[in-house]
Amino acid sequence: MNPKMTLRSLALPMFIESFLRQMLGIVNIFMLSQYSDNAVGAVGVSNQVIAMVVMLYGVIGYGSAIIVNQYLGSGQKETAAQVAKVALSANLIFGLGLSLLLAVFANGILNIMHIPGDLMGYALVYLVIVGGASFTQAIMATMSGIARSYGHAKFPMYVAVEMNVLNLIGNYLVIFRPFGLPALGVVGISVVVVISQIIGVITMAIQFFHWVDIKFTLKDLWYFPKKILRDIIKIGIPSAGEFLSYNGSQMATTYIIAMLGTYALNAKTYIQNMMFIVWMLGLAIGQASMILIGHLVGLNRMQDAYKRAIRSLTIAITADTACAIMMFILGKPLLGIFTRDPAIIQVGITLLLITVLLEPGRAFNLVIGNALRGAGDVRYPVFMGILSMWLISVPLCYILGIVYKLGLPGIWLAFVADEWVRGIIMMLRWRSGVWRDMSLVKAKYTEDVDVPT
Repeated sequence: MNPKMTLRSLALPMFIESFLRQMLGIVNIFMLSQYSDNAVGAVGVSNQVIAMVVMLYGVIGYGSAIIVNQYLGSGQKETAAQVAKVALSANLIFGLGLSLLLAVFANGILNIMHIPGDLMGYALVYLVIVGGASFTQAIMATMSGIARSYGHAKFPMYVAVEMNVLNLIGNYLVIFRPFGLPALGVVGISVVVVISQIIGVITMAIQFFHWVDIKFTLKDLWYFPKKILRDIIKIGIPSAGEFLSYNGSQMATTYIIAMLGTYALNAKTYIQNMMFIVWMLGLAIGQASMILIGHLVGLNRMQDAYKRAIRSLTIAITADTACAIMMFILGKPLLGIFTRDPAIIQVGITLLLITVLLEPGRAFNLVIGNALRGAGDVRYPVFMGILSMWLISVPLCYILGIVYKLGLPGIWLAFVADEWVRGIIMMLRWRSGVWRDMSLVKAKYTEDVDVPT
């Protein structure tokens, strides 16, 4: 196992990369807020649909990452490289097909979500343009995941910096219109997003094949060994299933929030964009732990893998809670950056306070759920996730938010209940040790090295 791969060396670049990618959305929201609050709400709804499609790409991305981690840990580098090549080819073809379907059926999808009529036009434009180019995210996410498995977590971060600079310049041009440029609004923002993603993919590919020890030819683009593809899908479907279920439940709650009116949709978009920073911190720690645990399990070092997850969880809970408290303290001035609507600001501060209770529970899911996947126990997290989201989160959102008329605060309390119940169940599973017998590969050797920290 590469001794240079530590939680810090993986998690910090991954967090910065995720933060910068989220900044693309935050910058878009800020720029659009200067244009129209309704445009902000519409883009927020469309991004939920796109996020769910990106999770479908995760069927291949997550599955290949878990398998590559364990093969690298066990010393089987050639097999790991073959898995990586199959994942890249499959996600490219899958991404192109799904992007086309998303663009063609955008209107029907948004009608199903029952969004207000004054948001429909903006949402449709954004979903057709950005969703139709979502295959770029499939390629980029696959390359990023494989690069991290090989210990190269920094260059995806550099690509994210590049994309942010391009996005910021482009947004300034289309919204503030210097030099007498035409008013493009949501269309302009959408085109800027797509251009920055395409340039990012090109840069990522150049860096990927320079730093990662994988030789890729055009022949590999059509070569899909059945066993490898079957293993990737077998692992990837349940691994991505939990995230798909989460996004599906979020779409359902968006439908419920839409019942409260346009202001509620706009407030939800602002708060979730702010709190994504905290979410990404826990996610980076969880994904870095998954890589390390995958390598340790490949080496058959089960006790070290167990301890790694517990230490990562402690770090995640502490960091996430501290960040959530800071967000609440700074809530009013931060919300003031995006909107001047007093109703949105008032409810937003309440939601930030409730989020202080939500984030520690979410840390359990992000860290322990990823630990289980990294160890090969991929079905249990998705099974429990689906049960919790659809039997606790969505029903409680409707009951507390609509029936008992608690509005958005009631819906946020439902999120708290979902995260904590699911998180505690994940922890009990990890402590049971069932995952110790679910390794995907047999170790070629066992190394006697220090456990990464």
